This record gives sequence, C-alpha cells and structure tokens, in this order.
Amino acid sequence: MQIPRFARGDKPDEWFLTMNAISLTWQPEGTFHHVGFVVASIPDSVQGFASILQADWDEQVFHDPNQSVRVTFLKSRRPGDPLWELVEPADEQSPVHSFGVKGGGLHHVCYVVENLEHALADTRALGAIVTRQPMPAVAFGGRHIAWIYTKNRLLIEYLER
Repeated sequence: MQIPRFARGDKPDEWFLTMNAISLTWQPEGTFHHVGFVVASIPDSVQGFASILQADWDEQVFHDPNQSVRVTFLKSRRPGDPLWELVEPADEQSPVHSFGVKGGGLHHVCYVVENLEHALADTRALGAIVTRQPMPAVAFGGRHIAWIYTKNRLLIEYLER
C-alpha cells in the first residue's frame, strides 16, 4: 500500500497540491454528494471500503483543522452513485472522536446547495437545528459547508456549490 498524500489545509495556498482530488473534480448528477462514514483509521480502512464498494481511491487524505478531522473520498465505479467519505478523528477534541473509538459507522449525508444561507433558513423553518455554522472546508477547496440535525435524527452536511 502506498503512503497517502496529505493535504495540510492550513492555508489556501497549500491546496494546490491536491487540485486533482476526487473531492474537487467530481460533480454529482443531482444534489446528493456523498455519504460520510467515521473510521478509527483511514489507512487501516480505506482498502476494505474501496473493495466492497467497488470504488476508486485517489490516495489523498485531507486534514481539516476547522473540524479536527482527516477525510478521504472514494468514487464508485458505477455512474450516478454519490461519493463515500471516510472521516477519521484528528485528535481527542474531534467531534467524531468518541464515535471513532466505538468503531465508527455511518455518520452523515451531504447535499450540494446553491445558497447555504437559504438552505439553512429553509431547514430551520422545518425544525432542524444548525449544529455547525458555515465554514470553509479543506477537502472542497475552501467551499463552505454547514451542518444540520433533523427531527428524524439525521445529520446532514450542506456543501455550497
């Protein structure tokens, strides 16, 4: 197994090394972008996920200090499928640390939205809670994301187009 290429992501000028990453080049056919899955370790998990999902991995792992996580993406070989995101806690303060320690699992779904503020207002009106306000995401070249939690106990990440 090759050593993954890491994108530190501390500053926008460091993102140039990863501009060919799946997370930057792939576009969904609709608005369903990816499914997030928490793992204890990306290097220990990624090959198994790629195999069972019949997906390709570009070996790029992003460290996102805003979220205290490392993430990587898998692209299905079947057209129209969403990406799969593996999320690894970066430290003990990570919001997914305790989930990762317990073995991880399905974490969230992500949708692309045209206007993040409008999407948040719409979901608030439906009773959802905004759990993380808009912030830039390293894996998406600084595009903004936000997180909501629905009455149905579904965690949704919005990614602004």
